[in-house]
This record gives sequence, C-alpha cells and structure tokens, in this order.
Amino acid sequence: MMNSNIYLKPLTLANAEQVLQLRNRNRDYLKKYEPIRPESYWTLEVQQEMLINGEQNFEAGQGYVFGIFESVSEQLVGRIEISGVARGPFQNGNLGYFVDQDHHGKGYASAAVQQCLQFAFTEAQLHRLQAGVMPWNTPSLRVLEKSGFRREGLAERYLHINGNWEDHVLYAITIEDWQRLTIN
Repeated sequence: MMNSNIYLKPLTLANAEQVLQLRNRNRDYLKKYEPIRPESYWTLEVQQEMLINGEQNFEAGQGYVFGIFESVSEQLVGRIEISGVARGPFQNGNLGYFVDQDHHGKGYASAAVQQCLQFAFTEAQLHRLQAGVMPWNTPSLRVLEKSGFRREGLAERYLHINGNWEDHVLYAITIEDWQRLTIN
C-alpha cells in the first residue's frame, strides 16, 4: 500500500529488531497512551513472539498489523493495527495506531489510517472499523474525523491505561461511509 510519504507493510518476524527499536525510542512518550507493560515486553524475544502471533492472525483473517514506513528512507516510523476482528454478521475490527514522536506533524497518521481503511474494506472485507481515543488526545481525534470516522459516544472508564481506567471517545466508520468518501 503506497502514499507519497509513507507506505504500509505487514510486520513480520524479520521486522522484530526494527519494532523493538521503535518501541524503545517511544517508550516514555507512549506511556500515557498504553497499558503498563511488563519489563519483558521490551525484549526482542517478546517482540518476536508478538510478530509471530500477528503473522498467524493475519493469515487467519483475525487481525492485521502493519508497519508504517517512510517512502524515501524506508524507516519504520509507526505501527497500525486492526485487532479483535469479528467475522460472521459483524465483520468488525478495532483500529489502533501510533507514529514515532519524532515524525509527528507530517500527516503520517492520517495517511496510514487512509491506507488501512482501503485494506480493511477491500482486501480484509470488513464492514466496520471502530476506534477509541482518550478525549484529551486531540491530534488522534482529528485524524479519525478527517478520515471519515463518526463519533458514536463516550465509553467511561473504558481501558486501563498507564495505571488508570480512562474514558474513550468511540468512533466508527462503515464501508458505506468510506465508499461515499472515496467517490467524492
């Protein structure tokens, strides 16, 4: 999947060292957005296990993990994932992403979300994607709104983030919404 500035590529075991470096570069920055991680999380072995699980989920159509790569340097600058895929009558997944703090403000998150939507609604054949964002995370709220997600409500004490039960604004987009946006 290409964009002029970034492209998405499924993360595999071969990317383990890059993923670990990306995670470690952003460890302190991402604390306020993520659950508390055990120390073992920050090891190559755990990152390798997660990538193997991710590859298996990808093959089974249960989840999709992509690296966000800069087009020119081919550097891994972020991660975007469709997790918790429910098939059957739901055909839904949860979207999550982050961009390296040194690459903020370049439109990479918006471009990655757009590319991920293309994948979700064509190749993965999902009907709906949802995302939850803490109300104070204005940049991420803007990314979702620019991408055509609609606000569905507030989930109080939704996820345990950095030791606290945090509220999340819930957003969603369906294939019908996305098709209307891509036609115009």
